[in-house]
Amino acid sequence: MKTRNSLLPQPLGSLVLGCFFCILATFFQVRNSYGQEADITNFTVSNSESHLLLYLTVSDWLTNDMKAAIQNGIPITLAFSVELFAIRSNWPDKKITHHEFTHTMAYDSLKKEYTITRNEKDDTRVSASFAEAERLMSEINGFQVMPLDELDPLTSYTLRAKAKLARKTLPSSFHYIIPFSSPWDFETNWHELTMHIAL
Repeated sequence: MKTRNSLLPQPLGSLVLGCFFCILATFFQVRNSYGQEADITNFTVSNSESHLLLYLTVSDWLTNDMKAAIQNGIPITLAFSVELFAIRSNWPDKKITHHEFTHTMAYDSLKKEYTITRNEKDDTRVSASFAEAERLMSEINGFQVMPLDELDPLTSYTLRAKAKLARKTLPSSFHYIIPFSSPWDFETNWHELTMHIAL
């Protein structure tokens, strides 16, 4: 009687082992990519004659996988949240305004152009430069948070913001092949600043 040394035929066993190492390598590649954490930088508050203005940059959010997806016609959407709180000494801080808006980048391979739509500005910009398109996607430049005449100069305020990759970015079929722990699900921490309004 002959005994089997393996539960799988040799060619099939080699194939399964090869697939296992391929999956393992992919896992480590995802973990290494995810080590690049998106963050909010250059977080600044200013004012015009009439409004409180916000400036910020989202940094380290665009991975090589995302760049490849954009080049293959998949739009990328960043969703921003901005909140302003009035600080109260004996009570929880009061949220006085909340804004949500998006930036979307799409690539036209025939025209070799990037289209960036920023709905807080209600504008669309077109550029042949990927670097410029990435900058337009990443920056909030003078967003009007609130009219100054609705703010109290005797009150302290906390302004905070965060950004994340919008879920609607990916076609539904992609959710089956991109792991939930991948960089496609990034979200920054809240970044905040406490201030007095000098009117």
